[in-house]
Amino acid sequence: MAPAITLAAEAPKLSAANTGFMLICSALVMLMTPGLAFFYGGMVRVKSTLNMLMMSFISLGIVTILWVLYGFSMAFGTDSGSLIGWNSDWVGLGNIGLTELWPGYTIPVFVFLVFQLMFAIITPALISGALADRVKFSAWVLFIALWATVVYFPVAHWVWGAGGWAFEMGVIDFAGGTAVHINAGAAALGVILVIGKRVGFKKDPMRPHSLPLVMLGAGLLWFGWFGFNAGSWLGNDDGVGALMFVNTQVATAAAMLAWLIYEKIRHGAFTTLGAASGAVAGLVAITPAGGAVTPLGAIAVGAIAGVLCAMAVGLKYKFGYDDSLDVVGVHLVGGVAGSLLIGLFASGKGQSTVEGLFYGGGLTQFWKQCAGVFAVLAYSLIVSAILAFILDKTMGMRVPEDDEIAGIDQAEHAETAYDFSGAGGGSARTAAAAAAVGGAESKKVDA
Repeated sequence: MAPAITLAAEAPKLSAANTGFMLICSALVMLMTPGLAFFYGGMVRVKSTLNMLMMSFISLGIVTILWVLYGFSMAFGTDSGSLIGWNSDWVGLGNIGLTELWPGYTIPVFVFLVFQLMFAIITPALISGALADRVKFSAWVLFIALWATVVYFPVAHWVWGAGGWAFEMGVIDFAGGTAVHINAGAAALGVILVIGKRVGFKKDPMRPHSLPLVMLGAGLLWFGWFGFNAGSWLGNDDGVGALMFVNTQVATAAAMLAWLIYEKIRHGAFTTLGAASGAVAGLVAITPAGGAVTPLGAIAVGAIAGVLCAMAVGLKYKFGYDDSLDVVGVHLVGGVAGSLLIGLFASGKGQSTVEGLFYGGGLTQFWKQCAGVFAVLAYSLIVSAILAFILDKTMGMRVPEDDEIAGIDQAEHAETAYDFSGAGGGSARTAAAAAAVGGAESKKVDA
């Protein structure tokens, strides 16, 4: 009898379908940063609108350059001590072949790196919402560069890089609940504890100046999030990406409804801001969990996160920290909730066979999730606070109090978001001018 012949597994081949899908997903994730800018921009007062837009938008420039120079290598290069990666051939991205595939997948390295770049861009932009009205733009630019280097790139390696300690432990983070949202939310808390409150916090009204902008931003975020989440499977040959797409929609809907119900019971109204905030809370919570739960589990994750985040946004008034646009309440709390709920609702039928407590798997995965969540939270909070402290003591993080009161847009950008001088239209301006001239002539006669 002839000896059995063992055939080697066929090496992955480039898939045009998966490559095209991932490029579209990358573009969708890129759109999320301008969407975030509109979401945050509408939530601040008129005098801070442009600054808020720019604090998100500038991340597109800074992080892109850092990613090309060394960020991709630090996040996804060869592991060193389970803490950081490095690959000198990736520095500057000049030694990567155009058709070189990402190991184990059917997409080029360039496609993987540009998809991950968009995650790296939006994560520091998320922090900016907590710092509205009071941070020097120059200090913010330097903070982004430093924070991406010493916090985001290492944490991305821990969670997603081959050899990273959280990755090897089996911590599940499908698309960024830990690496993106907990990371950004904890950083926001660390910075605001250093720089302090806005002038007039808890005294002056600080209502959103444009709820339509908020809703536009939330809609763009929801739209782009399908690329953020479904694309994180790096293809859809086995249906997991499609499951994530469905769960993204389902959890977001559940969280929005849960937030509104809580708001109606607690405050007596269904608000537009509550609808937008609830949707974002659901998007945040399902990001780590969506590949591990069923659609019914996604409803549970979304509803729980919607209520928890709605409750959490009021903590800043109780504890006295000025989280301007509720980054801590939505992104930190939502990220923690979504990550930990994997340990309860993982079905074993999605991205892996891991089962949570409610599916007979015990608490093993829950404790793994706790390790990942609280390690990233502590590291990001402490290091971010240290960075803010150093910048504050050297160049100063805050604008002068007079500039904050008058408006940071004019002080930092020499612009305003809206030109009200011509709001009345041509005929109105002509009539106003004629009246002014008539008044001046009358004064001359009286004199």
